[in-house]
Amino acid sequence: MTAAHASHEFGERDRSRLTLTRGEGAALFDTFGRRYVDLGATHGVGSLGACPPAVVRAIQEQAASLIYLGSGYASPVRTAFLERLTGLLPSRLSQVFLSNSGTEAVEAAIKIARSATGRPKVLAALRGFHGRTFGALSATWRRELREPFEPLVPEFHHVPYNDAAALEAAVDERTALVLLEPVQGEGGVHVARPEYLRAARQACDRSGALLAFDEVQCGLGRTGRNFAFERSGVVPDLLTLAKSLAGGVPIGATVTSPEVEARFRGSHHSTFGGNPLACAAGLAALETLVQGRLAERAERLGAGVPAALEELPTEKVRELRGVGLIWGLELRDRAAPVLAALQGSGYLAISAGASVVRMLPPLLITEEDWSAGLAALREAVLRA
Repeated sequence: MTAAHASHEFGERDRSRLTLTRGEGAALFDTFGRRYVDLGATHGVGSLGACPPAVVRAIQEQAASLIYLGSGYASPVRTAFLERLTGLLPSRLSQVFLSNSGTEAVEAAIKIARSATGRPKVLAALRGFHGRTFGALSATWRRELREPFEPLVPEFHHVPYNDAAALEAAVDERTALVLLEPVQGEGGVHVARPEYLRAARQACDRSGALLAFDEVQCGLGRTGRNFAFERSGVVPDLLTLAKSLAGGVPIGATVTSPEVEARFRGSHHSTFGGNPLACAAGLAALETLVQGRLAERAERLGAGVPAALEELPTEKVRELRGVGLIWGLELRDRAAPVLAALQGSGYLAISAGASVVRMLPPLLITEEDWSAGLAALREAVLRA
């Protein structure tokens, strides 16, 4: 397929992007063999780095025996993956629906909540991002993503993030679901205050609504915990996971409780969800996350970010936000020149809106590469 026909985002017109051909750990290489450090180029999917060895071996072994199997048949590798995943979660979160992506995981959560409660209303947060299919997009708050496809799914409402009073006032007897990101990634890297998530839990308990945490981007070690909700102690009724869950192989998971599943009416299905290849990769990815104690590593490396970026001039920087290894540096001007300067120095970060530089490095990035990347970011900001 030529560049004229390839698009990772339908409707995109810019074909001048950097071409990357291989990767090793936190390093990515272009067609000329130049090395770049992944500070976010893989959008959080590459939490274990490029081509994590255990995941590669698992894919090779599974592909040699069985790549696809319909969900109507038992699969030992699927069972092992689900047992490993639920073994990391609170005991009440034991029922898993497997799909292929984060947006599919969110769609399932919305359908489960509406069916289980018999209610129509879904409450999400301003600046939130939950995907691009119709239900997930209806929960997303970005005008430029929503407007070309309106009218969207009805009964979706949005409240300010980290505003407990506004959330509590919006939850009522018609509310099926409160859907929140413990850390808003696409929305600019905003971290939920523990008291905000506790207020959401209390409002749902009071009204009979279900609480869902979208950890597609911030889950699986990135915040310094295996799951971001562990930082607040608030356990949701539904949890969505994807991105790094299978070390780069497409997968999505919607996790809930037996009580919620028992109330579900109707059906939901994914042809490729839970296929043996993705489950084998997922099992290897979870083992790598746990055995490598990568959540602890993210906590340790992230703790040094404020000091590394301190004293950047206020005329250039509005705010630094983040936790673990998910950070956003909000600038007073556009992020694009800073990202371009970083790329020129051999570091690949991404934006979160027009003015935020977002960093989502692999959790196993070396301390040397991480320190050098932060220094390069500091220099790029000062020169912008």
